[in-house]
Amino acid sequence: MEKDFLQFIESNNLCNPSDRILLGLSGGIDSICLFHLFRLLNFSIGIAHCNFQLRDHESNQDELFVRDLANEYDIPFFHKQFNTKKIAKEEGVSIQMAARDLRYEWFEQARQKFNYKYIAIAHNSDDTIETFLINLARGSGIKGLTGIKAKINNIIRPLLFASRKDIVEFIHKNNYEYREDSSNRSTKYSRNLIRQEIIPLFEKVNPRFRETMIENINKLRETEQVYLNSINNVKQSILLEKNERIYIKINELKKLNPLYSYTFELLHPFGFTNSQIGDIIESLDGISGKQFYSLTHRLIKDREELILEEISGTYNLNYFIESKQEFIDIPVKLKFEQIKVDDNFEICKSNNIGHFDMEKLEFPLILRKWKVGDYFMPLGMSNLKKLSDFFIDKKLSIVDKENTWIIECKNKIIWIVGHRIDERFKITNKTKFAYKIVYRFN
Repeated sequence: MEKDFLQFIESNNLCNPSDRILLGLSGGIDSICLFHLFRLLNFSIGIAHCNFQLRDHESNQDELFVRDLANEYDIPFFHKQFNTKKIAKEEGVSIQMAARDLRYEWFEQARQKFNYKYIAIAHNSDDTIETFLINLARGSGIKGLTGIKAKINNIIRPLLFASRKDIVEFIHKNNYEYREDSSNRSTKYSRNLIRQEIIPLFEKVNPRFRETMIENINKLRETEQVYLNSINNVKQSILLEKNERIYIKINELKKLNPLYSYTFELLHPFGFTNSQIGDIIESLDGISGKQFYSLTHRLIKDREELILEEISGTYNLNYFIESKQEFIDIPVKLKFEQIKVDDNFEICKSNNIGHFDMEKLEFPLILRKWKVGDYFMPLGMSNLKKLSDFFIDKKLSIVDKENTWIIECKNKIIWIVGHRIDERFKITNKTKFAYKIVYRFN
C-alpha cells in the first residue's frame, strides 16, 4: 500500500517529500488510512479536524479520538467546532452543503496560518464512482462525469488510487483503530443510497463494476481533454476581442456542428444559461438588435456578429432567474430551491428568506432595482401599497433604498428582497411545492 501510495503521489505530481501537508481527518477509516500512509513515509504533517456537532456525543468522541491520535504520534493538531445546523438555516442551504463549505474554508485558513503547502483529503476510488453516479442522476455535462480530481490548487487527494476494499484491508492488517460514523448507514443521503443499494445491483450485472467504472472515467477524462482542445480551437478562430468587446461571427458560428454544444461552451463562461443559449441560437437568423443579459454580460445580436460586452453598471438592468437555477452571485447573492410542502415543511421567519407558492410563479423571474411607481401587496394586507410609502414606513435611508432589489413575476412584485414578500404569492394550505429564495448579503 505504501509503495502504491507514493507512486500515485509522484506520478500525479501531488507534492514533494519535503512539503508540509495538512491532513483533513474525520477519524473515519479513509482518513485514518491517509494519516498512517503519510506517517509511515515520514512526511511532515499536521492534523486538522472539524467538529460539526451533528451527532451530539458521537461528534465529540470523534474529536477526542483524533486529538489522542495526534498526541500519540506527537503531531500538530488543529480543530474547530461549528454550529452547522444553525449556519445551514441562516445560509438557506442543506446541512451537507454547509458542512462541506465550512470544512474547506477553514482548512484553507489553517493551511495559510500554520504554513502548510497542501491540504490532503481522503477521497478514494469508490468516492469517484459514487460522484459519477450522483452527477449522472442529477444531470451533467462531460465535466461532471470525469470524477474527482487528484489535485486542485492546494488540495490533494492521494488515496484516489485505492478502493474502499483496499483501505479496509490495510487498516485491519495493521490493527489501526478508527471511528465509525453512524450516519453512513442512513440511505436518506444520496451517496449512501448509491453506495449501499445502487452499486451492489450493478455488481450483479458486472462483478467488476467498480474496476470498469474507473476505466470508463479515465476514458472520459481523456475525451474531455479532446473536447476542450476543440473548443479552444474554435474560440481562436471565431472570437475577436476589440475595445473591451468580444465579436462572434454569426456565419462561422452557424457552421459549427453540434451548434448548441459549441455555442454553450462559448457563452456559458460569461454567465448565460441553458435556456438563454437556445434563445440566442433561435435569434441568429432573426432581425438585428435583440439583446440578452447574463448577470455579468450583455450580448447583442447584430447583422453579422454577436457582440458581447461586460455590464458596467447594474442600476437599470433586469436580471433573469430561470426555474432550474440554483444560485446567483451578481448583482446580489441569492440561492434558489424547490421544496415539497409536507408535514415537515416550515416557513422561516427571517426577512432574508422568502417562500412562494410554486404554482403561482411563471419563469423567468426578473430581478431588478425598484423604481418610482412600483407597488405591491405586503404580506398580511389586502390592499396595494406603493414601495415609496413602504420604505417611508420602514424608515429606510436613501442609501438603503438605492440598494434595494425586487423580484417580479408577470409584472407583479413577489418580493422586496430582504424585506417583505407579496401576499398574492404566499404559501397556503393548498400549496404543494414551495419556491425558496435566500438572500445572502455578505
